Amino acid sequence: MGRKRVHMRSVYALKCSIAPVDRRQTGSGNVPVLNLKSDFADADDLDTLMAGIGRRARAAGRAMALAPAQTKDLALRAIAEQIRASAPEILRENARDVSAAQAAGQTKAIIDRLTLDEGRVAAIAEAVEKVAGLPDPVGRQLAAFERPNGLLIERISVPLGVVGVIFESRPNVTADAGALCLKAGNAAILRAGSDSHRTATAIAAAMSEGLARTGLPADAIQLVPTRDRAAVGLMLTGLGGCVDVIVPRGGRSLVERVQAEAKVPVFAHLDGICHVYVAEGADLAMARTVLLNSKMRRTGICGAAETLLVDAAVAKTHLKPLVEALLESGCAVRGDAETQGVDPRVTPADETDWRTEYLDAIISAKVVEGLDAAIAHIEANGSHHTDAIITDDTEAAARFLNEVDSAIVAHNASTQFADGGEFGFGAEIGIATGRMHARGPVGVEQLTTFKYRVHGSGQTRP
Repeated sequence: MGRKRVHMRSVYALKCSIAPVDRRQTGSGNVPVLNLKSDFADADDLDTLMAGIGRRARAAGRAMALAPAQTKDLALRAIAEQIRASAPEILRENARDVSAAQAAGQTKAIIDRLTLDEGRVAAIAEAVEKVAGLPDPVGRQLAAFERPNGLLIERISVPLGVVGVIFESRPNVTADAGALCLKAGNAAILRAGSDSHRTATAIAAAMSEGLARTGLPADAIQLVPTRDRAAVGLMLTGLGGCVDVIVPRGGRSLVERVQAEAKVPVFAHLDGICHVYVAEGADLAMARTVLLNSKMRRTGICGAAETLLVDAAVAKTHLKPLVEALLESGCAVRGDAETQGVDPRVTPADETDWRTEYLDAIISAKVVEGLDAAIAHIEANGSHHTDAIITDDTEAAARFLNEVDSAIVAHNASTQFADGGEFGFGAEIGIATGRMHARGPVGVEQLTTFKYRVHGSGQTRP
């Protein structure tokens, strides 16, 4: 979403009425599924299905906007409890998704993002509980002032409305997105990728059951019950004015499509081309530790470092040990001429490498002539996601933090802290790199907007 396109929401007339949707018993919850023999609908069926989902989400969103904070938190805790109770079914469905992905020849990075185990399911439930423990973002007084004519004006936080989330691979997004939207008083329409559809369906079933147990509308969290990609296109139209914002989480092709076609605002990032700049004044041991964590902790996430920049002032002492540390950790290094000169295992980097999000154990590396050159390289090649400087020079760090135009900038810290949970947001619905409304991890506060309340005593405008 580094070059996010934001559209004004268009209102479309609904072309057809709500389609009848079966509630087919699946494990511990009732999951809406298409009344078809496959996961695909013809055009008329799909239009009707999606129009119904949008209408129900809009109605649920109105109810959620008025839900007391305590009720929302009770629902979130019930959802976490139900996810734990449903862990065997979730893991069974996830094993089917993983097996299908392996048979389709998906990459190790995609398999890693898709795979759940008992620990990851427990972490999903825990993340939902953390969201319940956050302050309620709805109804906060953001500002208040009095005009000379006696009018009292308040700016108050309110829900966005209906949030559409389109995601691939990561089944935990089902719970994260649903929980965050619920906490912020929104309704969510979730569209999982084909690779995670079974797992997402099982998680959504647990969430619907948790909602129902606490009296909130089950339609506040709806999973699109079809793999048909045409459903994505319908969501991008706004479903007749029922969707207020779209959040895509997935590969470049998905995000590009969403940004190109969406008729509603989009919160997203296009690439995660993150840099670690080892500047003059960097402690070598710290640089090594932070660099390895930034690159190798999890190579398939958007906050993983993809480029190492080493200042010429410390290249003689820092470049070789940093490159060797990467290579010894199993990371391939593609470098400029100077980087190739410190180790024969380094392969040449070309211009495309500086703009590549590898999402794998590969990094590009380059020596730069000072802070200005580092900032210029990041501006020319980065994606405005997350960039870090390693240095004990506070003035250089301050310049980097001020001048690098990224959603997240870090000093002496790993780029992999680019995560809503690590920011104390409980979870995130995605990382936004645009400049409209939300930037960085999109948590509960970013899923609200505001309105003005004007209090008068009979004033009229002259």
